[in-house]
Amino acid sequence: MQDQDTAAIDAFIARQARMARGEEYKDARKIAVGDLNHDGVADTAVLYTIESQGGSNNYTQYLAVFVRIKSALKAVAHVAVGGKSYRSVELTSVSDNFIHLDTLDYAPKDAACCPSKKGVTDYVLVSGVLREKKRPHAQSRHN
Repeated sequence: MQDQDTAAIDAFIARQARMARGEEYKDARKIAVGDLNHDGVADTAVLYTIESQGGSNNYTQYLAVFVRIKSALKAVAHVAVGGKSYRSVELTSVSDNFIHLDTLDYAPKDAACCPSKKGVTDYVLVSGVLREKKRPHAQSRHN
């Protein structure tokens, strides 16, 4: 990845962290590249985690899409996709204009730390908005 791409992603996430009054857990950041807006040019999907919002032990996972415009990445959409007491997600790939995620949802007896119900979901960029497209009865691709 080009230094200017990394700088654009870092700056966007830093702004998001400030607005959430938290900080990024940078070791958890995942990046996948592929065409997300049907223009034939590779775009970038980034899964990142903001934690310690307002001094709490909470965390939220976000998915952001950066499209390439005149050789520079520009943030066009982001959405919360996981977090404490919601679900855990892992960015796996980008293909056919979809962002693919493995998920761990909470089973009825799971503790807040440890969701265990495996699943998958996809996100697609539609008119500048990330929309979730759940796959019915899907199994994880890594089983």
